[in-house]
Amino acid sequence: MDPVTAPVRVVLVDDDQLVRVGLRMLLSGDDGLVVVGEAGDGHEAAGVIAETAPDVVLMDIRMPRCDGLVATERELRRRPDLAVLVLTTFEGDDLVLGALQAGARGFLLKDTPPHELVQAVRTVAAGRSILSPSVLDRVIAFAAGPRSGRAAGGPGGTDARRLLALLTEREREVALAVANGASNAQIAADLYVGLATVKTHVGHVYEKFGVENRVQLALVVHAARRGEPTA
Repeated sequence: MDPVTAPVRVVLVDDDQLVRVGLRMLLSGDDGLVVVGEAGDGHEAAGVIAETAPDVVLMDIRMPRCDGLVATERELRRRPDLAVLVLTTFEGDDLVLGALQAGARGFLLKDTPPHELVQAVRTVAAGRSILSPSVLDRVIAFAAGPRSGRAAGGPGGTDARRLLALLTEREREVALAVANGASNAQIAADLYVGLATVKTHVGHVYEKFGVENRVQLALVVHAARRGEPTA
């Protein structure tokens, strides 16, 4: 099959069978997506992912035997190009932040509207990150709050501001745009520069921040914002 038109291959990892059934029905209704496997926990997911070679894994967090955080870390060590999208009830669960630090491309709440979930799968499959707007503030508050993101491997507000200060003016513009959810193409258009230039700037920001993906970059930027004194 032509790789340009091939559907996005998805594996569902959730200990609730009814959730998996619902997700399969939803995603299978889109011609551009195909569910190639399911697993009831992170332990079972290892074999399913190895066998089916998906593009995207929809990963729950709280599961028996092996939770989503451990599974995400393990699978991304094996296949760094794999897109893991955490789908969770959240409820203040700091394991979500841990999953993002482990390299998951984003997370959504399980009450996300169906069309937004479908679009999110497409987004992470295309190499971009997605954060559920309704929980973004809570994640950022955790990252920049009194306990500090250091507990999950990320900077607190003061450290984040120091990292932001390392950027050139153009890198800072790009970092802020990424944190606001803009794609590389959108940034290139807004700044009147080439797409390759934007990719280069994003790479430099990753290096200076010590991060590996756009979600982690966004957490640093938002932690810096939260740490700034108000007027």
